[in-house]
Amino acid sequence: MQISTTPATQPVTDERLAEILADPGFGTFFTDHMFTVEWTPEKGWHDARITPYGPITLDPATAVLHYAQETFEGMKAYRHADGSIWTFRPEKNAERMAKSSRRLALPELPVEEFVGAVDALVRADARWVPDPEGEKSLYIRPFMFASETFLGVRPSHHVTFMVIASPAGAYFKGGFKPVTLWLTTEYTRAGRGGMGDAKTGGNYASSLVAQQEAYAQGCDQVVFLDAQESTYVEELGGMNLYFVFKDGTVVTPSTTGTILEGITRASIVEIAGGLGHKVEERKFSIDEWRDGVASGDIVEIFACGTAAVVTPVGTLKWDGGETPAPTTEAGELTTKIRQALVDIQFGRAEDTFGWMHKVV
Repeated sequence: MQISTTPATQPVTDERLAEILADPGFGTFFTDHMFTVEWTPEKGWHDARITPYGPITLDPATAVLHYAQETFEGMKAYRHADGSIWTFRPEKNAERMAKSSRRLALPELPVEEFVGAVDALVRADARWVPDPEGEKSLYIRPFMFASETFLGVRPSHHVTFMVIASPAGAYFKGGFKPVTLWLTTEYTRAGRGGMGDAKTGGNYASSLVAQQEAYAQGCDQVVFLDAQESTYVEELGGMNLYFVFKDGTVVTPSTTGTILEGITRASIVEIAGGLGHKVEERKFSIDEWRDGVASGDIVEIFACGTAAVVTPVGTLKWDGGETPAPTTEAGELTTKIRQALVDIQFGRAEDTFGWMHKVV
């Protein structure tokens, strides 16, 4: 992919950037540049470019606004102590976006082109990658959408792929401590044959009313059950779940087409196995959750995702009851797994898995 670059004429000043990086929050500030490439059936992917970050102009009849044909990814760039910059398993994000694109009838961007686009933007905005203190990083958002001006239910004949980036601190303001979850019994996230294993905005849109319900009940996140039997735990609004049993076994709900195949999730399966724990990917019922905590058989619960990394889970609430937290603080294995993961990402531990990709 040949990428043209138009540097920003008014980049954020060094002084302002220092203020932003001192307290970046999450998804609030954006770097000086963005990447764009377009696709048509006739030309394929073409006109790849890095330009100053700014608004994009869309016709009111742009297809994505009416038919929600879009996919996206979430990943991070990390600065190591020697100043180098790395991304974590970017080829897996590329593969997942290709899978999501197939489900949404969008063209697939080749893995090497996806990784090249992300690398190009990170290099252009390398000064935006925070120092590793406080485990800050640069959150990267690649996304693809139907950009044809056309009203009609068919796959778009013009598609745009873009990458933007935002410096990031902790996802949960409370830090590394157990979050309270709300079990929704009215709403489901995805059904069999749907888009549950695609990373598309519609899945997140459908979770928001349940998330509102969770907030109203004083909870941090919402738990979804399967759409067919309303029995089996699937995932949170944006994270995968793990259950640690007292015999050391780790269980996570299996990905059967309705759960997003998280890259952090898959990495934790390997890390936990490397630490000597038996890891089971299987159906996990809400009754097993309740009964396991009540009996003391489940000793830790945690959730994971790119943004939050690893987060301990506390109390589970639902309309008419609650299950107490298995532990009032982050559990031993939860803490160990999180530390192992972030140590690899920030270059504090040897990357024996070959997960890190050097950008700068």
